[in-house]
Amino acid sequence: MNNAFGQPQNIVVLGGTSDIGLAIVRELLSASTKHVVLACRNADAGETAATGVRQLAPTATVDVVHFDGADTDSHGPLMADLAAKYGDLDVVVLAFGQLGDNELVSGDPVAAAQLAHVNFSGAISASIATSQQLKQQGHGVLVVLSSVAGERVRKGNLVYGATKAGLDGFAQALGDSLVGTGARVLIVRPGFVHSAMTAGMKAAPFATTPDKVAELTAKALRSGKRIVWTPGILRFVFMTLRHVPSPVWRRLPLG
Repeated sequence: MNNAFGQPQNIVVLGGTSDIGLAIVRELLSASTKHVVLACRNADAGETAATGVRQLAPTATVDVVHFDGADTDSHGPLMADLAAKYGDLDVVVLAFGQLGDNELVSGDPVAAAQLAHVNFSGAISASIATSQQLKQQGHGVLVVLSSVAGERVRKGNLVYGATKAGLDGFAQALGDSLVGTGARVLIVRPGFVHSAMTAGMKAAPFATTPDKVAELTAKALRSGKRIVWTPGILRFVFMTLRHVPSPVWRRLPLG
């Protein structure tokens, strides 16, 4: 459970090698942190990430556990196991997902379905498994990493954007369903983030960094916000872009 200053004791990252997820962990670390769990597919990469966290939190245990976003059957048992081993989960960050190759997935139904399964079906499964645990505890926050790509899906990342649109809508409704239980959902909507996922890509306007996303996420957690845009100016940018006529939208140099 969070201490009197709102600092979490137990933090879980689903997608434990995510640059943004790890930045959020670093931002939330305090003397009160007891356990950090990095749940990921690649154990070696997870251990490398865990080493960095251990250096910042020498008094906390930092463990790596296997997690596959596509293996939906494992999500419920995993969350139950984590709670049994570490106690109540204060913050769970849903940070896994794939960007995909738009040229490939837009023409290959199998590849498109695989990407959608991880980013959408897997994320829903993991979110529900987490929310059930948080409800049972009577407290805790699920942090869902959404994206402004889902605010209005572009042809340049049509499957990825569609999965983020679906996940964002689901996360909003999930948050509504948790009102009164003590548990809640924080939706984080980053713009273009300089990270391993976007390496080599041309940065979009108002590009940001994992550390900046983490800083705003931590502030939103402390203030009890439901949604946070990173950077905040994108909220107003997309208030306009949502209503741009389709013929104009298609010609915008947005990919």
